[in-house]
Amino acid sequence: MLPPLKTIERGLRGTTEALARELAHPGAALPPWNELEWQLASAAATVHGVAALLSKRSAWQQPTWQAFLASQHAHVEQRHRRIEALLQQIDLGARAAGIAIVPLKGSALHAIGLYAAGERPMADIDLLVRGHDVQAASELLVALGYEESYTQWKHRVFKPAGDSAVAGLGEHRDTPVNIELHTRIQERLPISVVDITERIYSSRQQPGLNAYPSPGALMCHLLLHAAGNFCSRTVRLLHLHDIAQLAARMHESDWDVLWQADTPPWWALPPLRMVQRYYPQAIPSAVLMRIARSCQPLLRGLSRHQDLTRVSCSALWLNALPGIEWSRSAGEAVRCVINRFRPTAEAVKERADMLRTQVWLQGQQHWVTMSQGKRILIRLTRPVPRPDTLYAVRAALTHFAT
Repeated sequence: MLPPLKTIERGLRGTTEALARELAHPGAALPPWNELEWQLASAAATVHGVAALLSKRSAWQQPTWQAFLASQHAHVEQRHRRIEALLQQIDLGARAAGIAIVPLKGSALHAIGLYAAGERPMADIDLLVRGHDVQAASELLVALGYEESYTQWKHRVFKPAGDSAVAGLGEHRDTPVNIELHTRIQERLPISVVDITERIYSSRQQPGLNAYPSPGALMCHLLLHAAGNFCSRTVRLLHLHDIAQLAARMHESDWDVLWQADTPPWWALPPLRMVQRYYPQAIPSAVLMRIARSCQPLLRGLSRHQDLTRVSCSALWLNALPGIEWSRSAGEAVRCVINRFRPTAEAVKERADMLRTQVWLQGQQHWVTMSQGKRILIRLTRPVPRPDTLYAVRAALTHFAT
């Protein structure tokens, strides 16, 4: 039996905001939480990907909390060793096949030494290849024991043949390492597509694994990825920490990559302001001011007041129109509403793929497969909790009950 949902809602908000402050500025006093709140803190640390980081940064001396964090660090470290070995195999295979590949996000952050093994979890490996190399790259992954699981508009997903997901709280060393193969770096915000692919490629690419051409290019990708998560309200504290840590290594000129396109990077303002909220000295004020001038007034205003809970899985309730405030015009806002009431065939397929492959959706078939009309009717009569959030809460309560 779950505690009352209002209790869970309050607990997730309180623990999420406390974890964000502790990760950014370790050393706060031990929170006076009860047993349930410590369990909800574990759920929040899990969905935000920061349990392993907190194990080395937080000094909160609560026995079950410390044991959980230490266990998460050990699992992340062991899984990272597997990922490192797999990337080495991909590098060798790509060199032999003459394919240039860019490992993205977490892989790149580890490669530049921003994190040590065991600190930052990686849900999967993201790889970028040119369109003409996608078939050869797919064959390379198949040769390494992978099979294509499904395709979405942003990427093709490969999973180890015969492996299955590991259910439970947080990271697990035996969780299969999936690979997402990209030919473009792009996000829908929420309708129009922002594409930064050409800023990610280096002019001196060689067969094998290649780095981002500059810290600014990596930052550009982290910010666009975070913007996409703002639209779906799935921002993670880990995203903010990545941006803050990378920003500390950047020179003023590195930020100019954001403006290497005809359209200014309006979409970077909400992620940067959110980082500034928890890491006040991380982002140069000149960068924020320059970006703010290009951001539409509604989004610019909202971004001043949002906190992490509101735009993440720590917000318990489903939102009827997530991302509509990112619309660049009235026409986009109308299309956003229409797509919610009458999903496209692509959206229906994506939902079916998620139900088939995501462990946190198992047991949620009734809601996910329900007609859009029925879901809308239910939302009009009562608030509906998010399946991903409830999965993490149930996993935490089960974990600490055993």
